[in-house]
Amino acid sequence: MNRDEFAASIDHTVLGPETTWADVKTVLDEAADSGMNACIPPCYVAEAADYGNAPGTIATVVGFPHGQHAPDAKRDEAVAAWNDGTDEIDLVINVGRLKAGEDDAVAAEISDVVAAVPIPVKVIIETALLTDAEKRRACEAAVDADADMVKTSTGFADGGATVQDVELMSEYLPVKASGGVGSYEEAMAMLDAGAVRIGASSGVAIVDGYPR
Repeated sequence: MNRDEFAASIDHTVLGPETTWADVKTVLDEAADSGMNACIPPCYVAEAADYGNAPGTIATVVGFPHGQHAPDAKRDEAVAAWNDGTDEIDLVINVGRLKAGEDDAVAAEISDVVAAVPIPVKVIIETALLTDAEKRRACEAAVDADADMVKTSTGFADGGATVQDVELMSEYLPVKASGGVGSYEEAMAMLDAGAVRIGASSGVAIVDGYPR
């Protein structure tokens, strides 16, 4: 993997509750200048789509961060984000439904979003809150719903991406490893474990760590 390919695997991210448009512009500039993608809050997608220095791929989040929105609200949020110009959707599952054994409801909710937008949907399963058996059921729901990718974490629960979780999840779909990845070495460990995308607020540091 050369540097450009490595940078293109990074979703440079800003999703905190105090995120301003100025913060988003900084991330967009850094992503564009380094060859990364950007993952930003949905309220700024329309502005980002019109921004002159936006990167090639802009992702946003739906049902974020807890996944407890009504299913119709998640679908409508995804459609609004697509209409505003996002290229990809990162959708948080309803962890409570999964833990209650309502896997069909989890899959149906994902499927509604996948059917509503003609862009890739990554499914955030929040691995830190799940047992290995639950992680597998969440991934199976994503497969049943025709999702494009599964993602480890929102970054808002204790814990984040681990090599073990990436290995498990990659048995089902391509994986975005997100949460706690802050260096080139950590990113490469996730990619070597089977991830195809890295979500990180430290994207610049990660790319700058690529051996020269």
